[in-house]
Amino acid sequence: MKKKSIAVDMDGVLADVEAHLITYFERDFGITILREEIQGLTEEEAFYGREKVRSVLNSKDFFRTLPVIDDAVESLKLLQENFEIYIVSAATEFPLSLNEKIEWLAEHFPFIQWQNIVLCGSKTIINTDYLIDDHPKNLDFCMGKPIMFTAFHNAKKENYLRVNNWKEAVAVLKEAV
Repeated sequence: MKKKSIAVDMDGVLADVEAHLITYFERDFGITILREEIQGLTEEEAFYGREKVRSVLNSKDFFRTLPVIDDAVESLKLLQENFEIYIVSAATEFPLSLNEKIEWLAEHFPFIQWQNIVLCGSKTIINTDYLIDDHPKNLDFCMGKPIMFTAFHNAKKENYLRVNNWKEAVAVLKEAV
């Protein structure tokens, strides 16, 4: 019997971009940003405008050195027993990130085969049974069941099934098997 499929976003779902941006802003700009102060803000509002955010996101090794979100590795290993897992990232927006993301995934998620890694421009092409993503703009076009992973920028969005962490995501998907 064919396994159901899950597309899992990388940034903000597997990789803690929020924590990394906070660290970069403190280190590079001397700006202290507290997680609780940015809840519900856009990335541009939270991180001092589009140009400043993009300068950090386009810096060498930003994506290569992202911290892993708690329980992500163990959770994907567990889900892989019953689901076909695909890592999907709209990486082409940041061309420097392509190799960095492949290297990061090889280090932290070596059990995900290269055939199951999709680096794209738009996630509208993704046709899986489930999509776990932190951006509503990606979930809006989900052909399967969308699952919103909580992040600072989606704190005020309520139009999708929300999971706050990987333990909750596993619980939701276990019910689907």
